[in-house]
Order: sequence, then C-alpha cells, then structure tokens
Amino acid sequence: MNRMIRMAGAAVLALALSGAAAQAADRGAAINGEVRKIDERTGKITLKHGPATSLGMDEPMTMVYRVKDPAMLKQVKVGDKVQFDVESGDTGYTVTRIQTSK
Repeated sequence: MNRMIRMAGAAVLALALSGAAAQAADRGAAINGEVRKIDERTGKITLKHGPATSLGMDEPMTMVYRVKDPAMLKQVKVGDKVQFDVESGDTGYTVTRIQTSK
C-alpha cells in the first residue's frame, strides 16, 4: 500500500513539474515591441511587435491587447520600446507583463 501511495505521489509531482515547465517556457518567450497607443479608460494597449511565435504569429504586426493589470499602462508611454508577455484566453490576448527595454 505504501508503495502505491509513493508511486501516485511521484506521478502527481511529475505532472505538476511538467505543467510548471510549460508555464516557464511560455514566460520565457517575451515579445519585443513598441507602444503605439494607450487607452487607460478601456485597459487596452496597442503594440507594434515582431513575430510572436509562442502565440502562432509568425509575422510582425500591430495589435490591440487587454492588460491584466491596468496599473501596467502607467509604466509605459507611447513610443517606448518594450518587452512583454501575453497569454491567450477565451476573451482574446492579454498582456500579463510589460517593461521598457533598451
């Protein structure tokens, strides 16, 4: 019985670690871009960016994104070069992290 519990625990741990590795890989795929427009009222930002292969976008484009936290919009201004992370959900793409780049 103890052996079955240890095996089940090991399987749960392996599953959790594989999920964490996938999340870390997604976070590691920061996208480079430029802020084109900020709309604090709607909590959206327009970003011109290069390919975002983690999202299946192989070509550069300009897109409007929701932001996870509206306070992020106060950290950047139009014209800033940025690196950002995006997650895909039922309501579209959401910027989860953004920071100015040099």
